[in-house]
Amino acid sequence: MKIFQREQRSLFGEILDWMLTPLLLLWPVSLALTWLVAQGLANKPFDRALEYNAHALAQLVTVQNGRVLFNLPQPASEILRADESDIIYYQVLGPKGELLSGERELPLPPPPEERSFSGDVRLRDAELRGIDIRVAYIWVRVPLPGAPAALVQVAETRSKRSVLATEIIKGVMLPQFAILPLAVLLVWLALVRGIRPLSELESRIRARRPDDLSPLDDHAVPQEVAPLVGSVNDLLTRLKDSIATQKRFLADAAHQLKTPLAGLRMQAELAQREGASEDELKQSLQQIGHASVRATHTVNQLLALARAEGGSAAAAHEPCDLAQLTIEAVREAVPAALERGTDLGYEGPEPGAPHLVRLGNPLLLKEMLRNLIENALHYARTPGTGAAVVTVRLRANPPGGGLALEVEDNGPGVPPAERELVFQPFYRALGTNVDGTGLGLPIVREIAEQHGASVSLTDAHPGQQPPGARFVVRFMAPA
Repeated sequence: MKIFQREQRSLFGEILDWMLTPLLLLWPVSLALTWLVAQGLANKPFDRALEYNAHALAQLVTVQNGRVLFNLPQPASEILRADESDIIYYQVLGPKGELLSGERELPLPPPPEERSFSGDVRLRDAELRGIDIRVAYIWVRVPLPGAPAALVQVAETRSKRSVLATEIIKGVMLPQFAILPLAVLLVWLALVRGIRPLSELESRIRARRPDDLSPLDDHAVPQEVAPLVGSVNDLLTRLKDSIATQKRFLADAAHQLKTPLAGLRMQAELAQREGASEDELKQSLQQIGHASVRATHTVNQLLALARAEGGSAAAAHEPCDLAQLTIEAVREAVPAALERGTDLGYEGPEPGAPHLVRLGNPLLLKEMLRNLIENALHYARTPGTGAAVVTVRLRANPPGGGLALEVEDNGPGVPPAERELVFQPFYRALGTNVDGTGLGLPIVREIAEQHGASVSLTDAHPGQQPPGARFVVRFMAPA
């Protein structure tokens, strides 16, 4: 749990933290590496001087009368001692370890190896009387049979080295103290400049009119922000479509409710006229009741179409047994079928089989079934053709796989030229004399498309008169 976590994150602050934190953490590391490099640079010139002195002293080791001697001239001795800040020590040991000249307490190097007699000067760090020293030593062969090598060592305290290393560090660190704040300032200015397109985008969005839903210009923003602008444009497009749907719904509602409301007003005025008989009054009241039922039905259909077009229930999909929903819809339509004298039946499998289950919204799917059955009940009866028959059929694994929901009747059918038009809102076939709103089939198509299904219309009995109509809703097999 972050105790000091802010409620809203700052993109500017987060980028600044990620850029400055490594910079501030690497700065001490840079100083430490600079110190190590400075130490190495400070050692090199003084190490070369020590090597030179060790070589020079090694040349003064001689053998006379079978004895190893070391003769150090006075001028050479003065040169070794001539240093204001550091003390120089030297030591010359004979083959038997006897002190030939120099400082007796100078620490000895590791025992010599065969390769140590190559004449190369070796360097090491040591300590003399609690003081750190730098030592150059060389093993010198003596021309005596079986005699071990003589040892020549030159040592120096490290004061000059420390001073030089400190000067190098100062020369590197002092500019960094000035460069670091400048780097922080430049990073700050770069971020301000980099974030500016977002501020400009915000200003353009705030300056828009409330009714301006046109896409934002994604060419005037950085490449990294373009996907965000694309998502906003997609949202604006969907919002524009939603608003257009709402406007169309309001226009359609006003248009469709105008007729029943006008009828209600006219019948009310007729009922209120003077001298109206009791029969005329009853007839007016019946017409008022019929108009109110039609208005209620129209409102319900408009609300169902708006709910289907809005797609608000898309997120409420759940496993639905299509057989169970179909049987329930048929049972609910039985009273209406009996009232019309229509033979309504169901053909298909019993509920409970796994292959009959599809993800969907049960309320919308049942609304789709109700509209298909209601449409079939309206158009099933044809004068002179006998009893009206409506069959609701659910078929598993039809051609192409999946499930097929069929609703067919023995009515006059729909001519091929009008089969696509019947799915448009408020379209009604001429010459049918059937009371309706023209919204049922558009609702069916909209709900089917939301569930990944397709709707088709064919003749129920091709070649016969009347041919009837068969509406088929095909659900794809689950992936």
